[in-house]
Parts: sequence; structure tokens; C-alpha cells
Amino acid sequence: METEILNIEQAELSPELLRKIHAYWRAANYISVGQLYMHHNPLLKEPLKLEHVKNMLLGHWGTTPGQNFIYTHLNRIITQYDLNMIYVSGPGHGGPAVVAGTYLEGTYTEVYPDITQDEEGLRKLFTRFSYPGGISSHASPQTPGSIHEGGELGYSLSHSFGAVLDNPDLIIACVVGDGEAETGPLATAWHSNKFLNPLTDGTVLPILHLNGYKISNPTVLARITHEELEQLFRGYGWNPIFVEGEDPEQMHKDMAMALDYAVDRIKQIKYDAEQPNSLRPRWPMIVLRSPKGWTGPKEVDGHKIEGNFRAHQIPLAVSASTPPEHLQMLEDWMKSYRPEELFDEDGKLVPELAELAPKGDRRMGANPHTNGGNLLRDLRLPDFRDYATVVESPGVNGEGDTYVSGRFLRDVIKANQEKRNFRIFGPDETVSNKLDAVFEVTNRQWGAPVIPYDEFLAADGSVMEMLSEHQCEGWLEGYLLTGRHGLFNCYEAFIHIVDSMFNQHAKWLKTTLELPWRRRIASLNILLTSTVWRQDHNGFTHQDPGFLDHVVNKKANIVRVYLPPDANCLLSVMDHCLRSYHYVNVIVAGKHPAPQWLNMEQAVEHCTRGIGIWNFASNDQETEPDVVMACSGDVPTLETLAAASILREHMPELKIRVVNVVDLFKLQKSTEHAHGLSDKDYNALFTTDKPVVFAFHGYPWLVHRLTYNRANNVNMHVRGYKEEGTITTSFDMTVLNEMDRFHLVMDVIDRLPQTGSKGVYLKQQLTDKLTQHKQYIKANGKDMPEILNWKWKQ
Repeated sequence: METEILNIEQAELSPELLRKIHAYWRAANYISVGQLYMHHNPLLKEPLKLEHVKNMLLGHWGTTPGQNFIYTHLNRIITQYDLNMIYVSGPGHGGPAVVAGTYLEGTYTEVYPDITQDEEGLRKLFTRFSYPGGISSHASPQTPGSIHEGGELGYSLSHSFGAVLDNPDLIIACVVGDGEAETGPLATAWHSNKFLNPLTDGTVLPILHLNGYKISNPTVLARITHEELEQLFRGYGWNPIFVEGEDPEQMHKDMAMALDYAVDRIKQIKYDAEQPNSLRPRWPMIVLRSPKGWTGPKEVDGHKIEGNFRAHQIPLAVSASTPPEHLQMLEDWMKSYRPEELFDEDGKLVPELAELAPKGDRRMGANPHTNGGNLLRDLRLPDFRDYATVVESPGVNGEGDTYVSGRFLRDVIKANQEKRNFRIFGPDETVSNKLDAVFEVTNRQWGAPVIPYDEFLAADGSVMEMLSEHQCEGWLEGYLLTGRHGLFNCYEAFIHIVDSMFNQHAKWLKTTLELPWRRRIASLNILLTSTVWRQDHNGFTHQDPGFLDHVVNKKANIVRVYLPPDANCLLSVMDHCLRSYHYVNVIVAGKHPAPQWLNMEQAVEHCTRGIGIWNFASNDQETEPDVVMACSGDVPTLETLAAASILREHMPELKIRVVNVVDLFKLQKSTEHAHGLSDKDYNALFTTDKPVVFAFHGYPWLVHRLTYNRANNVNMHVRGYKEEGTITTSFDMTVLNEMDRFHLVMDVIDRLPQTGSKGVYLKQQLTDKLTQHKQYIKANGKDMPEILNWKWKQ
């Protein structure tokens, strides 16, 4: 049942206000068309000529007039109710609308002083849009007020909900395209309303923009009945408000009433939340049905344009090779907005229209949340050394690396609860990933009912979990983009679900580094666990370390990859990543009990270097090594040390150097990555001519790719995951992929002819061991005692 609505003053659109709003919308549409087409003569002070039109016409018109309509009306309610509101443009390539909105309100000129509020400024604005050396056709990082690019569809609602977490007075007007609404992430994101806390979080006001078509197909939601559409969103838990039609005057009136009602409901929900035993609210949303390409050409060359898919991109081709009447049609189209009524002789928006825009930080393009680095505050971090695992000698048993780091993260949450600027996100895996210590101080935030025997659920919490990697990633990105900190924990194999989202965020970070007015934001920290080598119980479907290959494609000044070999190293890496800004940090760590190698002092030194020789495992201190045994990752490190111990026992005359890699980019040249080693330092570790047997956590070719231009690459032999796996024992996973200790020893023997007869006999002995291993696990369902009980011996 709907609660009683508060008595908030209803803003009636007087004829005069209606006239001004319609004129402001015309101005936004005019500027949008100008961005698509014009190079000169921006105010049409002389008859339009072909040389006034850009030689390259790129951009999208279809969604633009509807978004201009929305932006114009949002300006009114911001002023009417003094709202703290930002705008998220979800439809693909809605850039002309957001640029027009921020230009008319003055923000664009403040950020780019050369884009002045006059005729020359308009000319520059038009020319730079979707043009070489200019800006892209969506709400890119170059656009003031944008936290969501929209180049790829599906994430607008996720970003919006993440942004309002812990921002109780913030309202995000999130425009969702009806094409975008067909994507999986967006369809799932409607459920984010079950996670908001009306007292401590802000509000997302979705505006579903039904203009009927995608690129060339009708959209699903635009073709179902009104009844079905309303039932759909009521079933999602929303209170849909419909604004439908194409007559501008009536649409302005209906949109004003819809927004006034939406603000009413939001304020009522906030009020009700303060009362005892309040129920989960049904938040308002708006469904705006308007023609695609509204106010544009009705028909071109016998084809319907307005209200049709043909309005999607450039609806009217104008060039030397198109019919001459197209140029006249463009002029008529632009003049239909009556620019002489909108701009003065100098090209500035007339004062009576300019006054409709909000002022100062209330402008959506100038809202501080849209440049989150301005709001960013350092995390309060406890001393990670206080959580150290005691390692009196290498190889002591550990309780699980992520389990140890969970206690550190628990206290990170506790130290920052007052600021409310740190959250953990994950797809129902925080407990599984052994981070459950965090639930000693917080809960999962959850707005739906809680029943007996549920655990760690509350209306207010610092952990966000939904079984959708898309939502967790999107929520976290929105949280970071608006000036907060966070961590995403995920099963390694399924982080691939957000490959493309990671792409977009990395591109955003790269681009914003090039914009002096954009402030740096907290790093996107991704903890990958439940890794390929310990997914023996879930089998082949859960085994894939390939996200690392994907990450290294991004710009070197954006991405970092860490593979800590034990709990103390993980603590050091985690602290470093949480303190960092404007990176994507990917951390790969184990969650199962495993040997611990370094005490805290050694771990800090090792992680600071990022790569180094492990003296306790090496015996080449006074001479050149015969072989370098390298490793990166917890299981590869274990198997490498076990292999080194076999060699040292059976061939003590061999000189072995063990090199461990924590920071994967140390393998690259210093000229290619800021963390890379110089050739001199790299050769000092790996030599220029000795065999290198490298046990790697991921796919072997990634190491080859990072070291392809190193002096000793010809001697680099890498073992890693090669798409072999099943439900089996943990050690058998390494055997299936030939990264186990026995295969590593045989690799060394194959590369050292001097091992001679001793090598032949040892290799045969290890081959027999592998046969015994297979027989044992089939008979007993577990690994051989010598594997399970193996200990490092100095």
C-alpha cells in the first residue's frame, strides 16, 4: 500500500514557464544538431553552404532530443527543490545531449575556457564533436558531469546505484535506453533497489527512455503492452510513472508532473525510513515514451526518419555526393528551432533562458560527485604488520592467505565506518573466499526481508553481495568514481564476466589522466581467489587464470598485477593497493591452508622489490647458477621449492637459483612499464645464457609475451595452466598441466646435459612417481602422503 504523500509544493507550469522550458529544449536540440553537422556559420547568419558542413559526419541523433528533454526538465526540479542531482546517460552515444546541457548551463566553458559562450565558442564546440582531435560521440570523460561513458551499453544503473551508496542526499537521474535495457547487466540491475538503505544511501531515479528502436531493430520493451510493461516494473519493485506522447506542449506538462511526483515520493520514502518498522520502499521511476529522433526530419528520400530506426545515427546525409536538397533540409531543420530567439547577436543564450539552469555546484555538470577525486579522502588503514603470520622458518603451515587478510580488511572497515567510504563487493563469495572475518564488524547490506537462520544481513552494511559479477563491478566503479574506496573479491575463473567492464574502466582511467581538470580516484582493487590450482572440487568449469592476459593489454600506467606467494606478502600487497590511486590492481591469492615462506620483514622487502632471489632456497651464492628456477603465484612457488629440494637432495652439485615474482610487470622492460626491470637488473637475476624453468600461475605464453625481448628469452621454459583440469586432487591439477614438482625437475634435467647418468636415473624415478600418483589418487581419493606431508628442509 502506498503511504500518504507529503504536502510538497507542486510546481505548476505556467504558460510563461512552459514557453521558456520549451525554448531551452529547442536550444539544446539546436546545439546537438550543430555538433553533428556544423563546422562554420554556427548561428546560420548566412544561408547554409556545403563548406559550412563538416566533411566527416559522425554521431547519433536518435536518443539525443529525448535526453535533451530530460536534462531540461531536471534543471527545473533541481532549482525547484534544491536537489543534489547528477545525470547518467545510459543510451549509447548520447554525447550531444550531455555536451549541450553542460554548455548551456555554463559548466563546459568553465572547464574548457576556449569554448566560449559566443558565436566563436559555438563554432569550436560544433567542430570538435566526433571529429579528429576532438571529443567522442558519447558522454566520455572529457564531458563535464559524466561518470558513465555509455560507449558500451548495460552499466548505467549499476554505476548509478554504486554512486549513491553512502551518499544520502544524492539523487542520480539515470537515463536507461530501451536498447540498453535488453542487455543482461541492465536487466539484472533493476534489482539493485533491494539493496539501498533510504537512511544512509542516496536515490536512483531511473528514466527508461522508450524511443522504440535500436540500430535497426525495434526494442523489446517498446513493443510490449502498457499493462505488461507496468506489471514488469511493479514486479521489480518499482513505482513506474508514465510520460508518453509526441506533442511537445503536453509532454512538457506531463514530464513536469511526473518529476514533481517522483520528488514527492523520494522525500516521503526518506521520511518514512526514519519511522520504526518501515518497509522496503517502492522507489519511483519514469517511463518516457517519445519518438526516436524527435523534432528531426520527418522523411528523407522517401524513408520515414522521426520515430524510426533511421533516426539512430546521422539521419540526413549532407555532402558533395548527396542530393542538393539535403543541404536545404538541414538548414530548414536547424532553423525550425528558431535560433534567433534563443541566442543573442553574439551567440550567447538569452538571459531569460540562461536563468533556468541551476547555479554553482547544483548544475549537473558541476556537481562535485561527477569528479570524484575532489571528494576523495585517504583511507584510515591499520598497520598491516600487526596481522602477520609468524614464520620462524620457511614452509610453516598457514591457515589460508585470504583468511589472514580478512582480519586486516575487517579492521579497515572498522576504521572507516564513520567516514563511510570503504566497501567490499563480491558475488556471494566473501565467506567462500575466506574473508568472513569482516562480518565481525559489519553485515551484508540487504533491503529485502530477513528470516531466521539468515546470516550477516542488515539494512546497513559495508559488504555488497549479489550473484552477478556485473552488478558488483558496476557498483564498485560507481562508488570509486564518486570519490570512495573499495575491493572486489571474486572467483578467478568468473572474473571474465566483467572483462569488458574492466576494459571500459581502464580506458576511463587512461583518458582522465590526460585531463588536468579530472582528479585522480581510488584504484579499482580486484582480489582473485578460489584459483585454478585449487578448484579441484569444482572441476574444469571453474579453472581459468586468463584474466591476467586480458589485463596486461591495457596501458602500462594504469594496470598492476600482483601474485603474492604467502599471507605476509598478501598483507603487504593489499596495504599497498588500498593506498594507491588511479590504477587497476589485480591481486591473485590462495584461500586454502598453504606453506608460509617469509616473515613480515622479509615479505615487505620482497614485495617492495616485486621480484627477487630467495636465498634460503638457492645454493648459487658463490658462483653462477646452473639453472634458474622461477615462480610466480602461491602453488607454483610451492611446486618450485619442492622441485628445488628434490634436485638438491639428489644432485647437490647443481647450483640452483630460485627467483620469485610478486609483481608480474617486473618481467617487462623498464622502457615499457614503470615497474619493469632494466636489462641489467633482469639479466642479473635470470642470467643471459642459463636455462630458466618458470612455474607460472597462469597461461605460460603470458610470461613469454612479457619477456619476448629479453636477452635470455631463448632459454625461458614456462610451465603453467594449459587447459587441463577436472574434479581431482589439488596436486593432480598441477600434474595434469605438467607444472608439478616432478615435471619441473625433469625439465631441469632435460636442459642440463651435465646431469648425465644421474639425471637419467632420477628422471625415470620421477616418471614412476607420477604413475604411482595416478594409481594412488584413484584408489584413495586423496594425494599421496609424501605430497600432503611435504615440508621444506633447509
